Amino acid sequence: MKKLIEPIKIDLGPKALILPGPEPVLNTEGRVVRVSSPDLSGNELRYVTDAVKTGWISSSGSYIKKFEETFSQAVGVSYGVATTSATTALHLAFFVLGIGEGDEVIVPTFTMAAASNMLHHLKAKSVFVDADPETWTIDVKKIEEKITSKTKAIVAIHIYGHASDMDPIIALAKKHDLWLLEDAAEAHGGEYKGKKVGSLSDVSCFSFYGNKIITTGEGGMLLSDNQEIAEKAQIIRDHGFSKQARFIHEYAAFNFRMTNMQAAIGVAQVERFDQLVEKRRHNAALYNEGLKEISGITTPPEDKNVKNVYWVYGILVDKNFGASRDQLRKALADRGIETRSFFVPIHLQPVFYDSSAPDFPVSEMLCERGLYLPQSSAISDEDIQYVIKNIKEIYGKGR
Repeated sequence: MKKLIEPIKIDLGPKALILPGPEPVLNTEGRVVRVSSPDLSGNELRYVTDAVKTGWISSSGSYIKKFEETFSQAVGVSYGVATTSATTALHLAFFVLGIGEGDEVIVPTFTMAAASNMLHHLKAKSVFVDADPETWTIDVKKIEEKITSKTKAIVAIHIYGHASDMDPIIALAKKHDLWLLEDAAEAHGGEYKGKKVGSLSDVSCFSFYGNKIITTGEGGMLLSDNQEIAEKAQIIRDHGFSKQARFIHEYAAFNFRMTNMQAAIGVAQVERFDQLVEKRRHNAALYNEGLKEISGITTPPEDKNVKNVYWVYGILVDKNFGASRDQLRKALADRGIETRSFFVPIHLQPVFYDSSAPDFPVSEMLCERGLYLPQSSAISDEDIQYVIKNIKEIYGKGR
């Protein structure tokens, strides 16, 4: 009897840390403060309309090249290759770097599953590292002990807009002759020691999903200063068509092409890159000021070497708050405020779960205590103050 693929189901017992999130109800003004919304107030409609009117709606057209050029220049990298998503950009990067069956790649466990999913499909193995308790990014002190003769790459993921501590990671990659990738999906415009994230590695990958600082709805980009990597990525993104003959395929490749309409939105977004980033930082400053006196809430980190762009505004809730993380989420939802819980670490995902694997206590703590509040380049100061006011009220009742 024919059967379709079935999901993997595992009873994680006490490590099943996440409950379904509460749905927000309408607040007293008859609306919901959403956790994210895009800012499309520039030339987005004008450029998309131009793409439609001229008929260039597929993966050819002037906006593709312009988006690749302007975004890579804004990050300080020589070459950009637009893709359908950051996930496919990661897949493309791993493939171009020759990572495949039997190879090991070091990744943080506290992240979204995209990198590990792509490594799984390439028959490579994710080797997990716990999070740093101060920055929530990969704990650089725990990377080298995970390197073996099978290790081919390290993936530094900039979590929630905060850069990983890149200097020691770069040193380890050089010492062990490993590829270094940046997953910068959440950190457009972020900086490490004055340099833009995405410019500090062999390859970097960005997301342009609807909730990102720069968005094209869906979409991504691979960036590199290595011309050979970029040229191979361009070919493999587009079915592996030979440059010599259109219908000769020299790679078992993919169709990871972005559309010209999406790129048109991206071009308009890059025109306001600094504005979109600074609005996120402005929002974070309002939250930091409003929440600083509340016991039991830890606000997001910003290391002295880092410019955090606060893709999301994440907080940790502990027992001193007087209510649990999930109780706070429910109370905010009842007041028309949407929130999200933090990532469930990859080592706790059913598809990657290994009961014999070591514990990753920091990542599990972040998962259990973390949530993020409404944050976007389109949110108003009034909505942020509304969120702060309600957290203070909930805190008072919790006490």
